[in-house]
Amino acid sequence: MSDLNTHYYTARIKNGSALLTDVKTLMVSWDINTDSDTNFRSFQDRNMLGKTSRNRLSEVLNVFRQRYFDDPKVGATLVLLIQQDAPTQWVNPLLYFFAAQSDNTLRDMVINVLYPRKVTGYIDLPVVVVQNALREWVAQGKTNAPWNDLTLKRVGRGIMATLRDFGVLEGKANKHISPIYLPSQSFALIAFWLMQKLQSGNLVLCSDEWRLFFLDVGGVEQHFIEAHQEGLLSYYAAGSVVRLEFPASTIEEYANGFLERAR
Repeated sequence: MSDLNTHYYTARIKNGSALLTDVKTLMVSWDINTDSDTNFRSFQDRNMLGKTSRNRLSEVLNVFRQRYFDDPKVGATLVLLIQQDAPTQWVNPLLYFFAAQSDNTLRDMVINVLYPRKVTGYIDLPVVVVQNALREWVAQGKTNAPWNDLTLKRVGRGIMATLRDFGVLEGKANKHISPIYLPSQSFALIAFWLMQKLQSGNLVLCSDEWRLFFLDVGGVEQHFIEAHQEGLLSYYAAGSVVRLEFPASTIEEYANGFLERAR
């Protein structure tokens, strides 16, 4: 069981992939002086993405909203980073992480299927592995509705395409696992967000969410030590007692501090 999400699988991943180009176009065009609803109406009215149909535009905007603006603070932080030209290597892991947080189907495929597969020494990912996992979830009644075989295949393709675009998978016909690079700045922002949710340094250290980056507890601790050494946060551990301190009270303020340091 996830420490942040409940098991409830939808098929919405079939409507998009990582959509990185579209997402960044929308983030760059986001008007920080107006509210989310006004921004989304403007994107729809102006066909900001140049889609050939209003239905497709609506699908992409819905994915964008669900992934990054269900929590307005997350959306505002991502807009800040992209509009202030933060390095792509900072931004892409955050887009991936929050996309996974918004969609249990995508998240659990990585945490419960890909992560154990890699830990046991397998880095190849045949599509049948993904489809079999989905089929099992359907049989267990974990989906929001029964899926026919066509839906199952489309969801499987959507997951594979999304993970490829985010850099978690590589290869064309034959895909393999290639863990996405997680720089200290992205790691620290995710840790801050988790701390806001979990309110416990030890729970953050041991969170299943780090498996999205194929990190075990030892790997997470190493990232904390490096972030501490870089002055991005304070990390203290003594046995099961873990204390985390951050030099900001909001995630947007925290991200702005990274931008200031980088200038």
